Amino acid sequence: MKELAADGIPVAVTCRVLKLARQPYYRWLDSPVTDAELVAAHRANALFDAHKDDPEFGYRFLVDEARVAGEPMAERTGWAICRDNGWWSTFGKKSRGKKGKAGPPVHDDLVQRVFTADAPNQVWLTDITEHRTAEGKLYLCAVKDLYSNRIVGDSIDSRMKSRLAVNALNNAVARRGDVAGCVLHSDRGSQFRSRKLVHALLRHGMVGSMGRVGAAGDNTAMESFFSLLQKNVLDRRTWDTREELRIAIVTWIERTYHRRRRQAALGKLTPIEYETIMTTNVALAA
Repeated sequence: MKELAADGIPVAVTCRVLKLARQPYYRWLDSPVTDAELVAAHRANALFDAHKDDPEFGYRFLVDEARVAGEPMAERTGWAICRDNGWWSTFGKKSRGKKGKAGPPVHDDLVQRVFTADAPNQVWLTDITEHRTAEGKLYLCAVKDLYSNRIVGDSIDSRMKSRLAVNALNNAVARRGDVAGCVLHSDRGSQFRSRKLVHALLRHGMVGSMGRVGAAGDNTAMESFFSLLQKNVLDRRTWDTREELRIAIVTWIERTYHRRRRQAALGKLTPIEYETIMTTNVALAA
C-alpha cells in the first residue's frame, strides 16, 4: 500500500479494493516493524526449521544449526526464543507413564522381516550406531544392500542429526546409480522420520519402509552388521580421537568386510565377489 500511495494511488482506493480498513494501515505507519523485530523473526524461523528437522536437539544445538543457516545469535538469545515458543528437546522432558511414546511412522513396513533380495538395489537397510572416543561420541549411519550384504553407503559425524542419514543415503545413491523403486528400510528414529530424508527418498525415486517400535528383529540384518563392527573394531581398543576411529571403521568395511570376510549366506563369497560373479552371470544369461 505504501508503494502504491507513492505512485499516486490513494490509500482509500487501495483499502477499498483489498477490503481493508484504513486505521490499521495508519497505525502501522506510525510504528512499523523495527529492524530488531525482523532480526528476531529470522532467528526464530531458523531455530524452528532446525527443531523441526531434529526434534531431539537442545537449544545449544539449535543455535549451532541457526548459525550455519546464516542467523548467528548468542546461546542465551536462542534459549529465550525456544522457551517462548516451547521448542524443547524430545529428550529434555520426562515422558509420562512407564514408557515414552515413540514417534509416528512415516512409512509402512514393506520388508516384514524378509531379509532377502533378488537383485541389487532392490532392498536397502539402514541404521545408526555410536561409539565413544576421548573427544566425544562418533556416529555412523550405514546403508546395506540385502542382495549382497554390501555396505553401499555410509556417513560418519560427531552429531546424530538428520543430515547424517541423508548423507549416507546420498552416498549410496552416488555409488549405485539408478535406484528408482528401491526400498529403504529403517527403524522409527527421528533421523529417518525427518522431512529431509523423506524429501531425499522422493528425489531419488525410492520408497521408505519402517519397522515397529521396540522390535529389534524388524531390522535384524542391519543389527548383525553393527554387531560385527562392534566386535572387530569399536570394542577392540580405546580411541583417542574421532578421526582415528573414523579411519578404522572405513578401513575395516572396505578392506575386511567387503573383500576378505566370506559369508555363508553368500555361498562362502565376500560381498564384492558375490556381486561380481552374480552380475556377470546375469549379463551372460541375457
